[in-house]
Amino acid sequence: MNRLERLCAEFGQSPWLDNLSRDALASGSVTQAISAGVRGMTSNPTIFEKALSSEAYADQLRGLAESGVSLDDIYWALVADDIAAAADAFDDVYRASDGGDGFVSVEVDPRLAHDTDATVAAGRALHRTLNRPNVLIKVPATAAGVPAVEELLAAGIGVNVTLIFGLPRYREVMAAWRGGVGRAHAAGLPIPPSVASFFVSRVDTEVDRRLDVIGTPEALALRGRAAVAQAKVAYQLFLNDVAGCEPGATLGQGSWQRPLWASTSTKNPAYDDLLYVDSLIGPYTVNTLPDATLAAFADHGTPARTVDVDVEGAHATLADLAQVGIDLDDVSSELERQGVASFAASHAAVLETVGNRLGVLARS
Repeated sequence: MNRLERLCAEFGQSPWLDNLSRDALASGSVTQAISAGVRGMTSNPTIFEKALSSEAYADQLRGLAESGVSLDDIYWALVADDIAAAADAFDDVYRASDGGDGFVSVEVDPRLAHDTDATVAAGRALHRTLNRPNVLIKVPATAAGVPAVEELLAAGIGVNVTLIFGLPRYREVMAAWRGGVGRAHAAGLPIPPSVASFFVSRVDTEVDRRLDVIGTPEALALRGRAAVAQAKVAYQLFLNDVAGCEPGATLGQGSWQRPLWASTSTKNPAYDDLLYVDSLIGPYTVNTLPDATLAAFADHGTPARTVDVDVEGAHATLADLAQVGIDLDDVSSELERQGVASFAASHAAVLETVGNRLGVLARS
């Protein structure tokens, strides 16, 4: 087996590709990735912003423009077709894993991040439109997004909870999962699939910036250590949550809301290029990798169980960070604000791209 295949077969971790484009679907590269061991796919507004500039969308854009629908409707029509095609590509993985893997994620409109009811309505609409069991609706873990997660899960809709940056919010997400799947079960619905996307490299970027400002030797010695330490503690919270649920016959192991490590490309060139992959391998987890990071792991990654190694050291690192003046709750709040703003900006940019493409097509 290659390294990607070993992640799943030996260590219980699913590698997902953090990229989606019509070019990749049409060229066969997605099929090749699946053959190499990739078991799912994620997307977000930033990814679609880059993808929709391709000529692969020209014919559909012309047809949609002639129908007279809004730019927003055009965008969602393009996205829905790509997500549906990707979900179909992963259907064999989904079926072979008995519904435990092979998922593709699509994000609700990021402008709704602070509106619970609108997020629920948008999630329901995407679920109806795509009508595929292996599509997860991505909902940001904002104060308004967390109750929306519970409502969607209670309706039997699979969810990828995104933009989790800190442990307090992760606890809220786990509570929303318990509430949602409990309500779904009580209503006689199948337990919906779910993952919780815990972002890692961005945590180090922000924490390192603050450590540099503090500037003491004790602070500088902690650079590059916050993200992995926090993720390891999050994994322990997940294990404790599973142990406390006592699912019996109600919930099988494949039904847990698995932790998903997101933002796993190394931002600081001084750090190992696989810091956020090699350090967080373990059962019932997902790691979603951009193309370059996926290729790097396939080339020189180290498949080994690491996510629960030296958990005591991870707790000690978090304590040391607090001791030198790093408030991780404030870090997570700032990163959540940045993440929501970034996705909203990407959504606005992609609408501008679509509008510009329509203008060019109209003149050609």
